[in-house]
Amino acid sequence: MTGVSVRTLHHYHAIGLLCPSARAENGYRLYDANDVVRLQQIKSLRFLGFSLEEVRQCLDRRVFTGQHIIEMNLHRVRQQIEKGRHLCAQLEAVRAQLESRQPVSTQDFVRIVEAITMTEKYFDAEQMAFLEERKRAVGEDRIREVEAQWPRLMAEVQTAIDNGTDPASEEAQSLAKRWMGLVSEFTGGNPSVQSSLSRMYEQEPNVAGNEREKMRPLFDFITRAQQATKS
Repeated sequence: MTGVSVRTLHHYHAIGLLCPSARAENGYRLYDANDVVRLQQIKSLRFLGFSLEEVRQCLDRRVFTGQHIIEMNLHRVRQQIEKGRHLCAQLEAVRAQLESRQPVSTQDFVRIVEAITMTEKYFDAEQMAFLEERKRAVGEDRIREVEAQWPRLMAEVQTAIDNGTDPASEEAQSLAKRWMGLVSEFTGGNPSVQSSLSRMYEQEPNVAGNEREKMRPLFDFITRAQQATKS
């Protein structure tokens, strides 16, 4: 009735996450109304990105009330609706170009693919909400300024690498400081968001038009400059 497979229910039982209230004479597991409520809470927390172990801890320790779980789900669904609207606008714009036989750039298609796949691959619901708030706080004008600064800064870092600049030098320290400043504007200093951002750049073969292999020396140089600062 819920769409949850028997195999999944058996697994939940095996790990003590959802134990049936009774057993029928033929051995079938029997679930009552309270079990259904717990199943709803399990699936809701899983939808929010919690691991099975985290779900068990939340439910067993009563970290969240049933109402709180519903509210969190509503927040997540509203986020998805907003992202869906944004993606819909992008798709409609491309459709209009195609219908009027206007050329559509490869970058337009890239943006659509990125909107569909990349962000949710690396950022969970809580991080996405945080980034949306950062976007509102920073403002569209500043975002465009930062987007324009990145290519120039990357070019300067590449020049420093080509010139054999010491990562411990003042020049390298200045570049690293500017680099991390731009990153901080995006992440708001949130360590989990910074970690996800680094993972995205590390694992994606092509991010913002820059091939990973071309970007790796820049990341390595900035990392060495940061390490030199700490030491």
